[in-house]
Amino acid sequence: MRTRTLTTHSAIRNWVESRKGHPALGLVRDRIGQLRPRLSLNFQHPELSDVSPSVDDGVSPCSWNAWLAELDRQNLALKVSDTASGIEFVERSALH
Repeated sequence: MRTRTLTTHSAIRNWVESRKGHPALGLVRDRIGQLRPRLSLNFQHPELSDVSPSVDDGVSPCSWNAWLAELDRQNLALKVSDTASGIEFVERSALH
């Protein structure tokens, strides 16, 4: 299985859109109880359901601009693999 980490906006957007995915954001409480944004991706394919939000988890579709701005704010990248289930958010600082 080959994995790679996508860090540029265009690479992330192209990878997600080529798999019929769309950006989404939600709010979750952190360990001290404050709300913080949660990045998510909605896919039409059931095999990607582990990274897609469920209907009841408060995640809503958003624009690519909003999603990518939050990705940058959280200093994250998208680690992907050849298999659909191999998607995760990783710290950009861990890449160096």
